[in-house]
Amino acid sequence: MISAYACHHMLPEALDLFRKIPSKDVVSWNSIIKCCIYCGNFATAWKLFDEMPHRNVVTWTTLVDGLLRLGRVEDAERLFWAMPNRDVAAWNAMVHGYCSNGRVEDAMRLFCRMPLKDVISWTSMIGGLDQNGKSDEALVLFEKMVCSVQRNVVVWTALVTGYGLNDRHQEALEVFGKMMKMNVVPNESSFTSALNSCCGLEDVERGKEFHAAATKMGLESSVYVGGSLVVMYSKCGYIGDAIFVFKRISEKSIVSWNSIIVGCAEHGCGMWALTLFRQMLREIDPDEITLTGLLSACSRSGMFQKAECLFRYFGQKRSITLTVEHYACMVDVLGRCGELDEAEALVTSMPVKANSMVWLILLSACRMHSNLHVAERAARKIFEMEPNCSDAYVLLSNMYAASNRWDEVDEIRRTMKDNRVVKQPGSSWLTLNGLRHEFLSADTSRPLTEKSCTD
Repeated sequence: MISAYACHHMLPEALDLFRKIPSKDVVSWNSIIKCCIYCGNFATAWKLFDEMPHRNVVTWTTLVDGLLRLGRVEDAERLFWAMPNRDVAAWNAMVHGYCSNGRVEDAMRLFCRMPLKDVISWTSMIGGLDQNGKSDEALVLFEKMVCSVQRNVVVWTALVTGYGLNDRHQEALEVFGKMMKMNVVPNESSFTSALNSCCGLEDVERGKEFHAAATKMGLESSVYVGGSLVVMYSKCGYIGDAIFVFKRISEKSIVSWNSIIVGCAEHGCGMWALTLFRQMLREIDPDEITLTGLLSACSRSGMFQKAECLFRYFGQKRSITLTVEHYACMVDVLGRCGELDEAEALVTSMPVKANSMVWLILLSACRMHSNLHVAERAARKIFEMEPNCSDAYVLLSNMYAASNRWDEVDEIRRTMKDNRVVKQPGSSWLTLNGLRHEFLSADTSRPLTEKSCTD
């Protein structure tokens, strides 16, 4: 019952119940201390710890873990070394706490001193190294560990996830491939991490292989694997496959709905996005990300009136707060439809201060519709906030050039040179044999540049 009160953050009720227990055993004391920590009242937890007549290793570990969660690493250290005895869970808590607070070197030193290690020990240390940008050290540790727990899916998944979190997607997929070759059966988290790395590389062929494997294991319709497949197919340009997978997800979460709506928006399928939104309303309440996806869909599909209706509808919902991103999307809608004066009025009347990106969207729309007067006002606002914004300089320069105002073009180029503002080069990429190759505009240094341009 105390644990139930803790889950609902009802600490006063939990304390009242604890005081009414006639004969309090160690489990009762441990439960109320854990409840205090969970509810954020560490002072009471410490007081109860001092009052406790008999403590066991769980009591000490609970308090150590609470201190680490608060970032009080030195206090946790002193308490840890003061423990009369330590089991593997106590050591694991301290290792995990060090990693969570960015002290990965201390975690490694403690890990090496552990008298006994279990799967959680290895996973905590490997995951901690990965999440703190030390994937190479994580791989070394992983190789040492493989012989003892080589068939443990949790450890393999930790390494795949860690590589992905550090944008080392190729290494993540290599580890996942080794995992499959060693007959370690992937779980939902394994597939999710691997698919996220496929998405990072935009390697749809590898993603299809993992999709087939997940289907054989019955994981295609799970909320996490299904959601990762939707994102992967959408980002790689296969929106039809994304919708097919989405329909097969058994229990769709808000993330699932938002992923497919945003995917439809990115591919200009505005009517699909609106149809999915209507279906979504029957099952779950939308959120801020839903509105961003819908406005983006309307913008790319030229549905000005529907965007206005959605903007008003969400603006009236008390559970949703309109953000800068929402106003930026609405400015984009108005700009694409040529309503530049209305777009400028919206920017200046926003309840939150418009950032440079909002004004840049307006400036881009001015370039599309050749409205130099609004463009100059938008550019001035951008340069006030971001003096070295190369995109704004280039857009304004191109508009002056289109109007044969060459003196202004020369002035912009001199200003860019004086301020050392460099135009960002355009880029493109392709995935070949599982490797991503990126090409910059006018860059001939890569060996595949000439071949890719001629094929």
